[in-house]
Amino acid sequence: MTGPSTSAPDDPPDHTPLPPPPRWGPDLRPLAVPEYRRLFIGQVFTVIGTQLTAVAVQAQIFDITGSSAWVGVSSLVALVPLVVFGLLGGAIADTYDRRTLLMITSSGIALTSIGLWLAALPDSESVWVILALLALQSGFFAVNQPTRSAIIPRIVPLALVPSANALSTTIFAAGIIIGPLLLGILLPLVGLPWLYFLDALATVGILYAVFRLPHLPPLGERRGRAKVVDGLKYLKLKPLLLMTFVVDIIAMVFGMPRALFPQMATETFGGPPEGGLALGWLNAAMGIGTLIGGLTSGWLQRVHRQGIAIIAAIVLWGVAVTFFGMTSVLWLAVLWLAIGGWADMVSATFRTTILQVEATDEMRGRMQGVFLIVVAGGPRVADLAHGFAASATTTEIAVVAGGILTVVGVVVAAWLGPSLWRFDNRKHEPDAG
Repeated sequence: MTGPSTSAPDDPPDHTPLPPPPRWGPDLRPLAVPEYRRLFIGQVFTVIGTQLTAVAVQAQIFDITGSSAWVGVSSLVALVPLVVFGLLGGAIADTYDRRTLLMITSSGIALTSIGLWLAALPDSESVWVILALLALQSGFFAVNQPTRSAIIPRIVPLALVPSANALSTTIFAAGIIIGPLLLGILLPLVGLPWLYFLDALATVGILYAVFRLPHLPPLGERRGRAKVVDGLKYLKLKPLLLMTFVVDIIAMVFGMPRALFPQMATETFGGPPEGGLALGWLNAAMGIGTLIGGLTSGWLQRVHRQGIAIIAAIVLWGVAVTFFGMTSVLWLAVLWLAIGGWADMVSATFRTTILQVEATDEMRGRMQGVFLIVVAGGPRVADLAHGFAASATTTEIAVVAGGILTVVGVVVAAWLGPSLWRFDNRKHEPDAG
């Protein structure tokens, strides 16, 4: 086996002839790039393993404490390192060799999974140990994710970045569906501790893929350690990038009613109080829509007015959420949520692409760090807002109002920040990397 190259490649050239994208099916052309293909295969195992661990941690904490409140605390424990290290991780990714950082953080994620495995063995039932390992793993992930995203424009041609992001989104959606299903199948067969061990074992795949990457130090003039504050200043000077965050926050905070699913599953759709088929379908619906969007994403490559596509997708998201809140028929509710998941996939693909391509290479890590914070924090703010709104009114009013506010909010934001709807990747030259 040959080792990785020691040279740092420049951004892939745009003039390389590429075969045409498929009309409707997934655009698999990025998989022709060996470095991306290995990362993609490793990501398949990593995403499924991560989802296994996420559900297993909740099950283990509830088993130890018998309290849903402790399960909620675990979500907060995971969020804080994501927020703190999301920004710091982006700055670190803009300072050091990104291949090395991926090796370190992927190894850290694997080691914390092994720690969770040991903590789940008989006579090892300390919830504080589990929370500490969860926080540590979340911190490693907060550095790993911006680093991984910043690498994509360096290893695939810039023209294929949207397709690469669509493939990644598809894998994530599949993991959300497959991971919990695998847990339900494997938990009775192998037990909770060995699920953590399987997650750690899955990390070996991504470690191999990262090892085969070339060295990837940030491009541009080096001025010592990258600073978080410089990334925030850069964002103020780039209204296009700032707008991608603004519209995503609007969509997530107003239009993500997942905190109401348990109550709606029982009161609106007639499910049992302890959960059941209705609750399962509500939680899976958006992931199903995202997966369908990824499997039919070939057309995304032909979209050049990506800003308008983002705005249209978020408007569709808001409309779908509004109609979801107005129905009491389960299959219609699943359909509207799936449409929302499809729209979110389109929006996420183009928002990620704009961040990766339009930011300079020495700023990509910090931009992806902010992206991680928005993606992780927005839904949790939405949980709080929808919970209070439903308590003050009803679940139907809270969901419908949120959907309408999503549509109004994104239209107003687009009008106030025209850089997004004016953006055309055929006319806008990306900053030099």
